[in-house]
Amino acid sequence: MPPTVRPVISWSTDFRAGFRDLEGEPVFGMLIAADNKRSDEHGERLTQATASIPSAILWLLFATLTITVISLGICLPRKNNRGQITTLVAITALLTTTLCIIRDVDRPFEGIINVEPTAITDAERQATRDFLTTHPATELP
Repeated sequence: MPPTVRPVISWSTDFRAGFRDLEGEPVFGMLIAADNKRSDEHGERLTQATASIPSAILWLLFATLTITVISLGICLPRKNNRGQITTLVAITALLTTTLCIIRDVDRPFEGIINVEPTAITDAERQATRDFLTTHPATELP
């Protein structure tokens, strides 16, 4: 008989179901508060990992910048325009860099910044080690 695949959320549901046996005990309130805090922090981490600026808006900003630079380039005088071209190139570089930085800061788990999930990886490694030490004959789900 193949093992049944349980949804990822089921462990949390099972965890909370275990609280029902402790109702009325003094430690029950502490466990509920800790579980609520864990749940709130999980939601906050998900919110932080989600980009707040949609990709369509960023592409619209890049397209607007491109159109603006091309329009300004067309309007430059044909002769004696070294200063204007230098200024246009500098402003274009600054605006493009600013948009790239905004995109990278808005998406911390990808791009140049790329924050690695080291804390959760360490916690997972420690939990696995502790579980296997306590229950050597059992496989992790």
